[in-house]
This record gives sequence, structure tokens and C-alpha cells, in this order.
Amino acid sequence: MRSLIRRILVSQDGATAVEYGLIISLIVLGMIGALTSMATKTNNVWSNVANQVSNH
Repeated sequence: MRSLIRRILVSQDGATAVEYGLIISLIVLGMIGALTSMATKTNNVWSNVANQVSNH
């Protein structure tokens, strides 16, 4: 039983998994921000196109 507890306390696998999870979450947040910004700009472009088409 002591060897099992010692292996759990010494193991770095859990810490590594948490670090990878944090890195992935930061990447996802950055992607969401970039896609939101790009979607807004794209929506504005298509709105301008629709306005130009309807005015002619």
C-alpha cells in the first residue's frame, strides 16, 4: 500500500495532463476570439455587398 501511495505522489502524469489541458484551453480561446473577429468582418462585407446590390 505504501508503494502505491509513493508512486502516486511521485508521478508527474497528472500534472502533465493538467498543463496540456491549460495549453489547449488557451489555444481554443485564442481561436474563438480570432474566429469571432473574422466573422464580424465577413458579415460586414456581405452586408455591404447586399446594400450595393439592392441600391442598383
